Amino acid sequence: MLKRFKNSNNMFYQLVREVRPRQWIKNAIIFGPLVLGNKLFVFESLFNCFVAFIVFSFAASFVYIVNDVVDIEKDRKHPIKSNRPLASGKLKISTALKAAIVFLTFALVLSLKVNDFLFFLTLAYVLLQLSYSFYLKNFIIIDALIVSLGFIIRVFAGGVAASASISSWLILSVIGLSLLLAFGKRRGERTILSSKQLSLDTRDTLKNYPDTLLDSMISMSAAYAIISYSLFAFQTSPDRPTPELFKDFLPYTLSSPKWMMLTIPLVIYGVARYLYVIYESKNAESPERALLQDKFLLGAIGIWGLMILFFYYVLGTVNI
Repeated sequence: MLKRFKNSNNMFYQLVREVRPRQWIKNAIIFGPLVLGNKLFVFESLFNCFVAFIVFSFAASFVYIVNDVVDIEKDRKHPIKSNRPLASGKLKISTALKAAIVFLTFALVLSLKVNDFLFFLTLAYVLLQLSYSFYLKNFIIIDALIVSLGFIIRVFAGGVAASASISSWLILSVIGLSLLLAFGKRRGERTILSSKQLSLDTRDTLKNYPDTLLDSMISMSAAYAIISYSLFAFQTSPDRPTPELFKDFLPYTLSSPKWMMLTIPLVIYGVARYLYVIYESKNAESPERALLQDKFLLGAIGIWGLMILFFYYVLGTVNI
């Protein structure tokens, strides 16, 4: 059954590949304001965030299809992108565009079911990504900033859906992380093409991105992300003293500890591990693939998530 579904002639399978559900993992950032706003167990907020996740996933799939149609000739020259359904000819352009219209319509209609603000954020995200696909991706630095802005819109969408406030330091942390992912992806793509002695014509900006510039931007983004997150963790203060359970073995100086600072080493490790993936792994071109296939990076993120849940919902001492 599975083999029949994965048959190269199966239009539905090729369409699933084209919308790239693996990349929907990026939209998980929508749940950040929900968790950090202490609303994980508020059903309405949780449900609205789930809807927002679906909305942005379908909106992103619309953008992926349009972008692949625009770049179809360049993708055919790429060693990896040439295997995409449109570039390889396994999926017709007309079929893909019809599906794209359905995805966009569904996303916009569903966003209105939450509130008008989510609709406007979804529309802003789509318009931003379309401007990127047709024009802005041709300018170095600006292309990475657009990617970062897309993540910021997702965070605000999560805040709107969950009716939760968002820390300014958290926004700055997301900016640093998203820039790291954007510049890292470009560095990884240059590395892959250079190792195969292929032309950089698959993306116009790659020719204008010298390795030294990308290395500098990657280092800057990594440092910026770590510092911003550290300040976020420091600014996150307890709203009540240490629980009685821990008072017997913790010194007095930790009577009101900033528990969130314990997550900083994990963030540093996660960033460092991603830098390793950028320069040494074959998955460097795809951040979501790196996340899903690098067990050390995935483990660090998993432990970080468990620590966040413990501090917020077990100790109950965190207040932004």
